[in-house]
Amino acid sequence: MIGRAVIVGILIVVFAAPVFADQKSRGVDRREHRQKQRIKQGVKSGELTREEARGLRQEQREIRATEREMKSDGTFTRGEREKHPQDLKESRQNIHEYKDDEQTR
Repeated sequence: MIGRAVIVGILIVVFAAPVFADQKSRGVDRREHRQKQRIKQGVKSGELTREEARGLRQEQREIRATEREMKSDGTFTRGEREKHPQDLKESRQNIHEYKDDEQTR
């Protein structure tokens, strides 16, 4: 009886862990999506030149590639978890700076 309870407990932990891990990445995915939308809106409104948008999109691709590389070994270390949001923060600042400069298309 106790053996079954232990096995059930282990199975719950094993199957629940990916669900909780995914919740953390959803916040990051949401930030990435918002940044993509801000770039798109900036081009549409004329706040971003095509060159600026191209550079910002490239920056977004590099961030996603870095994230994939960090996760490729199956572990997402504490240092990696701290670096990734910092990359997104820098990208957000770049988008803000480019949208607020005086250049228009």
